[in-house]
Amino acid sequence: MHIALYRKYRPATFADVVGQEYITTTLRNEIASGTPAHAYLFTGSRGTGKTSCAKIMAKALNCHNPVDGNPCGECDICRGIDDGSVLDVMEIDAASNNGVDNIRDLRDEAGFTPVMGRYRVYIIDEAHMLSTGAFNALLKIMEEPPAHVVFILATTEVHKIPATILSRCQRFDFYRIPRQAVAARLQHIARQEGFTLTEEAAEQIAGLSDGALRDAISLLDLCSSYSSNITGQVVLSASGTVGTGHLYDMADAIAEGDTVKVLQTAADLSRKSMDETRLCEQLVGHFRDLMLMRAAGGNALLEQPAGDMERLSSQARRFSLERITYSIRVLQDALTLMGRSTERRMELEVALIKLCDMRLSTQTEALLARIEQLEAALKAGGLAAAPAPKQPAPKEKQPPSAEPLPPEPVAEPAASETREQPLPQWREVLERLERKNPALSGALTGSTAYKKGKYVLIDCRGDLFLKLMRENEYARDCIKQAILEVTGMRCGIGPYQKPKQAQAEAQDPLTHFIENLDLPQDRVQID
Repeated sequence: MHIALYRKYRPATFADVVGQEYITTTLRNEIASGTPAHAYLFTGSRGTGKTSCAKIMAKALNCHNPVDGNPCGECDICRGIDDGSVLDVMEIDAASNNGVDNIRDLRDEAGFTPVMGRYRVYIIDEAHMLSTGAFNALLKIMEEPPAHVVFILATTEVHKIPATILSRCQRFDFYRIPRQAVAARLQHIARQEGFTLTEEAAEQIAGLSDGALRDAISLLDLCSSYSSNITGQVVLSASGTVGTGHLYDMADAIAEGDTVKVLQTAADLSRKSMDETRLCEQLVGHFRDLMLMRAAGGNALLEQPAGDMERLSSQARRFSLERITYSIRVLQDALTLMGRSTERRMELEVALIKLCDMRLSTQTEALLARIEQLEAALKAGGLAAAPAPKQPAPKEKQPPSAEPLPPEPVAEPAASETREQPLPQWREVLERLERKNPALSGALTGSTAYKKGKYVLIDCRGDLFLKLMRENEYARDCIKQAILEVTGMRCGIGPYQKPKQAQAEAQDPLTHFIENLDLPQDRVQID
C-alpha cells in the first residue's frame, strides 16, 4: 500500500525536525539529563512539527536505548509507540474528545504506574478545543501530577488556552519554517524517491506552503503523481494555481490608474475559477511585499527568488508608501465585507476601482498619497504659474438628462417644475445605506444627488453604479427606501449627468493643480 510522503518522512529523531533547532536542542538536553518537565505546551501554525516533536519526546522518555536524548527507533517501546500498541502513550484529539468526562477518565488512568516504560505520556492535540469544564478537570491533575506523568499540549491557537494552564507548562513556540529550509528538505525527499525536482519548482512549493513543511511534502506528493519530472509549470498545473504574474499585472494597472485593465484581469481569473477571496488575499500579500521593499529594501525581510526580487523592487518604485498602505487598507476592508456578503466579486471590483482612483476614498492614507504626489511634483522642479483653465464659449444652458432605466423609466420632469437642487441629506442617506447594504454604499462612494420634482438624480462616477441601476432591482429599492427613511419622501431615482461646462468647473482641484504644473512630464513622478 502506498504511504503518503508526509507520513513516510515524518521525523524520527530530533535531528530530523527542520527549522526548530532551539526547541529540539532544549528538549534533547532535558531528556538526556533526566530532568523533563511534567507539562509542555507546543504552539505554532500548522505543519511546523508540533505533533512530531511530541511523539519523538514520548519515545525518547521511554526508550530502552536512548542516544544523546534521541530515541533509538529500534526497541520494542519505540516500535510500539509508532504502531500505537504501547498503552503508556496516549494521543487525544481534543477536537472530538473535549468534554469534562474525557479528561476525568484521563485523570483516573494517570494514577496507575506505566506498564512498559518509565512515563505515562498524554499528548493532547488541538488543546484549545477543550471545554471550560475539561480545562478545569485537567488543571486539577496538572497542579499536583504524579511523578510518572508527562503532559504535552499542542495547539495552533494559544490565546484560547487559560492562563492557569499556561502557567504550569513549559511553552515552546514553533516558527514557520524558512522557505530555503523547506526547499532543501523537498530536494532531499525527491532524491530519495527517485524523481526530478527543479530548483524553481522546489521554491514554488515552499512558497505555496507558507512555512508548513507537511503541506509542502503533501504538495510534492501530488506533483509526483502528475509527473516524475517536476518543473515550475508542473507545480502550477498540479496545484491549480496561476502563478504570481497576475499580481504584478494588476499592481501595474493600479499604478497607472487603468480601471478597465485591472477589472478585466480579475474577470479573466474568475473565469479560470480563481476564488475572489483568495485573489484579494494574494493582493494583500503582494502589496505587503511592496511595502517592505519600499520601506526597508526588503532583502532581509522577504523570501523571494532573485528574479522576483528585481521585479518587486522595480514595481515598488512606482508606488509611494502612502499609496501602498492605502491599498492594503482597502483590500483588507474588502476581505471583511466578503466574509458577510454573497456578492464577493462585486466587493472585489469596488475595491479595485478604489485602488485605481484614490479620489473615491476619504481615508487618511488616500489623502496623504495625493499630497505626496503633489510634493513630489513640487520637489521635481518648483512651482510654475498654472494657466487658467480654458473656458468654453457661453451657451444656452441645457436641462440635465436622466437616462431611462428599466423597469423603472425615469421621465423628464415637467417644464413647470423647479430646476434641480442638491439633496442636503444625501450623506445621511449613504450612512443609512451603508448599514443595510455596504456593497451598494461602496459603489456610491463620492457621489452626489439632486432633487428635481418627484425624482432624485444621482451623480456617480464609473459604470458600476449604472450597471447596478439597470440590472439590479433590489439595489434600486434599497436606495429609494434609504431616501424615504431619511427624508420622508417617496421618489423615483435615476442617474444625473452634469452639463459639460459644470463638469469642467467641478474638476478635482488637486488633479487640476498637478496637471497644470509647468514641468516636463517625465519629471513629475514618484521616485
